[in-house]
This record gives sequence, C-alpha cells and structure tokens, in this order.
Amino acid sequence: MEKEELEKKLPKYLVKDIEALKEGIKNKNTITYLDCLYNELQGSINSAFWDNEITEEQCDYLFKKYIYGGTNDWFYKLH
Repeated sequence: MEKEELEKKLPKYLVKDIEALKEGIKNKNTITYLDCLYNELQGSINSAFWDNEITEEQCDYLFKKYIYGGTNDWFYKLH
C-alpha cells in the first residue's frame, strides 16, 4: 500500500488525535501537555488496530511516523 493511502479511511477519533498532535508540535513552545497528545495517539492507534478498524500495515506505519520517529524527533533532542 502507498504511504498516502495508509492514512486514508482512518476512524474519526484517530484522525482527531493525529491532528491534535500535529497542532501540539506546531505550538510546542506554548503547551505543556505534548506528552499527553503522544499517549492519546498511541492509545488510539492501538485501539483502532485491535478493533479491526485499521490494518497491521497501517498500525505499523502510524507508529513509525508519529510515535517512534518523524514527528517526535524534536522531543529526543530536548532530552
């Protein structure tokens, strides 16, 4: 599956949590709860997978993109 397609047809709650994380990262200098946004997204990805709302391929892709790499690189540079 193409990368662009892996983020299509996601459950609404998962899209909401991805957008919240993106917004949080964009405003990381003014918010104090970015860790909560990561945790919320991680839980939503897990829930969507175990409820068969996303495929294992989508699950792996979302974890790699939003939780383990990509968008959270700034977090590791701070610590």
